Amino acid sequence: MISPNTIEYKHRDLNWLSFNDRVLQEAGDPSNPLYERIKFLAIFSSNLDEYFRVRVSQLRQIKRVEKSIRKKLALRPNKITKEILEAVKLQQDKFGEIYHNEIIPELEKNGIILLDSEHYNKKQKQLSHTYFEEHVKAYLEVMTTSFETPQQDPFLENNKPYFAVTFSNEEKLGLINIPSGECGRFIEIEENSITFLDDIIRNEMQSLFPNEEVTGIYEVKLSRDAELYIEDEFNGVLAEKIYESLAQRTDGQPTRLLYDASMPQDIQKKIRKLLNLGKIDMMPGGKYHNFIDFFAFPDPTNNPALHAKKPEPVKHRVLEKAEDYFKVIAEKDQAVHFPYMSFDYVEKFVAQAANDPGVEAIKISLYRVADESNLTNCLLQALENGKKVTVFVEAKARFDEENNIIWGRKFEEKGANVIYSYPKIKVHSKILLVVRREEGKLKNYAYIGTGNFNSETSRIYCDHAIFTADKYITREMSRIFSVLEGDLIVPREKRLFISPFSTRRQFTLLVMKEIENAMEGKKAAITAKLNSLEDPEIIEWLYKASNAGVKIRLIVRGFTCLIPGVKGMSENIYITSIVDQFLEHGRIYLFENGGDEKIYFGSADLMTRNLDRRIEVIAPILDRDIAQEFKEILEIQLSDNVKARIQDEEESNTYVTRKKGEKSIRSQVEIYKYLKEKHQN
Repeated sequence: MISPNTIEYKHRDLNWLSFNDRVLQEAGDPSNPLYERIKFLAIFSSNLDEYFRVRVSQLRQIKRVEKSIRKKLALRPNKITKEILEAVKLQQDKFGEIYHNEIIPELEKNGIILLDSEHYNKKQKQLSHTYFEEHVKAYLEVMTTSFETPQQDPFLENNKPYFAVTFSNEEKLGLINIPSGECGRFIEIEENSITFLDDIIRNEMQSLFPNEEVTGIYEVKLSRDAELYIEDEFNGVLAEKIYESLAQRTDGQPTRLLYDASMPQDIQKKIRKLLNLGKIDMMPGGKYHNFIDFFAFPDPTNNPALHAKKPEPVKHRVLEKAEDYFKVIAEKDQAVHFPYMSFDYVEKFVAQAANDPGVEAIKISLYRVADESNLTNCLLQALENGKKVTVFVEAKARFDEENNIIWGRKFEEKGANVIYSYPKIKVHSKILLVVRREEGKLKNYAYIGTGNFNSETSRIYCDHAIFTADKYITREMSRIFSVLEGDLIVPREKRLFISPFSTRRQFTLLVMKEIENAMEGKKAAITAKLNSLEDPEIIEWLYKASNAGVKIRLIVRGFTCLIPGVKGMSENIYITSIVDQFLEHGRIYLFENGGDEKIYFGSADLMTRNLDRRIEVIAPILDRDIAQEFKEILEIQLSDNVKARIQDEEESNTYVTRKKGEKSIRSQVEIYKYLKEKHQN
């Protein structure tokens, strides 16, 4: 048994950067279509913005807590922040190399020119001027302030790019917004020639400050705190202390100023003081910011070869032909897998429930609600048809709060029973329950998924779901909704794992059973696919299992605090991570159980917040055919030797290498083929 003193963990925020580095690897992979590589640059940029708003922001708040408390809890925010900034600097350098040395030349090779204002010819300057006058000028906010005696601190909106403009009068600074939301970021100025909106504004800069001599133009972007949900990560004294510091600050405290690295140091210093920033808040970058806008980078050539192919959704062999979903689900559980299959199956089920005379109630938990969808419209239709509709809306789904609350109010106005988040706990489960009267008795139908009820994300997130009428599973599902509705405090369950009530205990018991089996010489193995692995207690149990001889094979898409492959601690643990065209999002847990395998799936990752501070649902897969299907999908991913990276102590993100003569396996492609063949026969 390992001693607690020898247990080691990776810091989650540092390991998350390793995940974003895998995203950057995809941008740098020449085997990916050009616009797929551009998409990954946008994902990298978007991820990093959120990281600074949330994770780095939280580290800043921990720094404000008394040193004695930080020391007692072994928190080292200064050291971690320094390591983060060093790692991010290296990644941004790599980002710049990919963009300048690979992406732009590749665009030119394919007849797409990305122009900057320094290289406009006479005709392009005139075209740029005309576009500026007709489409841009009206949206500009031109500000001038003094470095020495500013009338007020200039306010820069979160994650919006601006120009910082210097003049021959060194006491003044100009600030101009770049209104990409109103004008679009990319403009086709001539056929197949695209320019940034930024450059169209640059071209007019002197005219915007007619009374000053412009000497420098530098793009900047300020990241501000997101709302911090401290209870997701901490509790007790530390949480209270952080909340105290939050109450003392103004909303949206700056966490990073990204600035053009060509900006002179004296100007950097003046801007830092003007915006009340610390040295640690300054991050050098390139000429352009907000690469998230590259999600919408145009292809004026409309060349299919430059884009990733989007395969036609696999037609589910049962649901595709089903006229009555209740009938086929009552006969046998049905599984769906996104984005390989269409989200239409979920929407059709809700539509049938909304219009079925026998249906009396529909209950659903919504974590991230799409702006507009068939599913939400079906729920509104159900209300019009007199059904009882209960909607649990997670009001604290980060960055989706406003949209979720808007939808909650819409449902309320139509008569739904709408329940919002509880203090200090989120509802992260993806569950749906339909109560139907059949032959005078009530029968429950349920849907359990790993992904949100969102048709948009279902096209890009890899998720799994099961429709079931199993009386035991649906009865326990009903109890979960009773908890959400406040009619029950603790749900009784034998089959489902429900956080924060039983998931931790049940996972621990399953791991302990594998340890026991290994020590008795029986088959013992744990195989899992998840997004994040962070909980110290679970990690310690996995270390114990490894030392007992349990073979542990994990696929962790995001960050993991477990250090695999360390002799005497984790030598029987092997981890890979898959980053590919679609975002891996499903969770599957498989336990050998002495040869009588147990397989589970659901919404929970192995993070403390998912186990103890969120309502999550993990379900056993009871249907043997579906269990085999999930297992085979998992095995395909375990065999990936194209998009899988090895997670090791060094965090090198080395690709899994194919042995000589071994078949190339790109799991997302192979899963599509597998499902297509399975559902065609």
